[in-house]
Amino acid sequence: MEEAQRELLLRNRLRLVKELQVEPLWDLMLARELFTRDMIEDIQTAGTRRDQARQLVTDLQTRGRCALPIFISCLEDTGQWALATLLRESNATQQLVPVDLKPIEIVKSREPTNTYGKLPKRPLAPGSHTSKKEDPGAAYLDPEQGAVGPTQTRSRNNTGMAGQVYPLNSDPCGYCLIINNVDFHPSSGLSVRTGSNIDCEKMQKRFQALHFAVEVEWNLSAKAMGAALHQLAERDHSALDCCVVIILSHGCQASHIQFPGAIYGTDGTSISVERIVNIFSGSRSPSLGGKPKLFFIQACGGDQRDHGFQVSSYTPEDRSPGSDPEADATPFQNNFDQPDAVASLPTPSDILVSYSTFPGFVSWRDKKSGSWYIETLDRVLEEWAHNEDLLSILLMVSNAVSAKGTYKQIPGCFNFLRKRFFFKTK
Repeated sequence: MEEAQRELLLRNRLRLVKELQVEPLWDLMLARELFTRDMIEDIQTAGTRRDQARQLVTDLQTRGRCALPIFISCLEDTGQWALATLLRESNATQQLVPVDLKPIEIVKSREPTNTYGKLPKRPLAPGSHTSKKEDPGAAYLDPEQGAVGPTQTRSRNNTGMAGQVYPLNSDPCGYCLIINNVDFHPSSGLSVRTGSNIDCEKMQKRFQALHFAVEVEWNLSAKAMGAALHQLAERDHSALDCCVVIILSHGCQASHIQFPGAIYGTDGTSISVERIVNIFSGSRSPSLGGKPKLFFIQACGGDQRDHGFQVSSYTPEDRSPGSDPEADATPFQNNFDQPDAVASLPTPSDILVSYSTFPGFVSWRDKKSGSWYIETLDRVLEEWAHNEDLLSILLMVSNAVSAKGTYKQIPGCFNFLRKRFFFKTK
């Protein structure tokens, strides 16, 4: 769908949610191939008529450039003339000019220079406390790896934190589901995610070492992703203390209330991060109530490329010889939510969603060494999971990833945890 058409839907969202009668539309939209049967069934599970109308408007923005005219014709054929006229007249005033999105070539420097060789290296070994005593507030700088040390000492052994740390007493401490989408259907227009298998292997080994029961699913469609996540959420977690979901795929922006972004299945259909997280809500997964639910998303948040800005201290590119980073990107969708939807979702609790990149920007993946985010997350977990809490670890990851590459990337997270979280390492 064209950007102007998406903006048109967003401007009229409140009225559409209020007046749209969804029931007569299902068969027509299916017959005219506006949505698949699976997508319609997914919309129907949203709840009340208003909830379904809201979800329909959101999902309509992810369809093709003919979606709006088809939708308007469905409104006319079901007698919803006021809404049809509103959209048709507004659409007629838009002069839509197709934009040819072309990839931006990354120009490699012929002779990379190293202007930061004089920076002091500090040890990254977990048992090295000398540097901490010298400068407790400093990050550990390694010109080859970026800054990965903690900015302050926050040990799990702090006796003043009793009752403010999630307990991880079970072994395994929880399930870890990894969804690794590498090969996409040709009709999706999405490229093969070369290097993702390296990420998958790293995460599988890392979370096994952190005492999780790891399961891996490969090349899932959007419907299959939803089914796998529902199956995980509906299991009995009463004897476990935590749950982790790791998704490696292409992604894009999408309308949201609490959690931005959407993940593509191998069929080219997307499922929003918000919907993924809400599968694990208290009502759908009662045995996970009060327990931390962690989501790690390696996917693009959009297609903007961050060139960064000049700072007083030059940071390393941190690229392996012969590396060829590519983006898990799809065309940018500038969607924003409206106030009427705020009360429709339960307030999340005990949830953390870690994104590989800032919403709206690409997430870089090296074909030989895997994605910047997963590579760094794995390394920082290895070095610091024994002593640092999750938020401190993610801060180190953001700091290290931000130092990489000609184009820039910075991970971030949405945190609704109520306590500090330490991984189980022994």
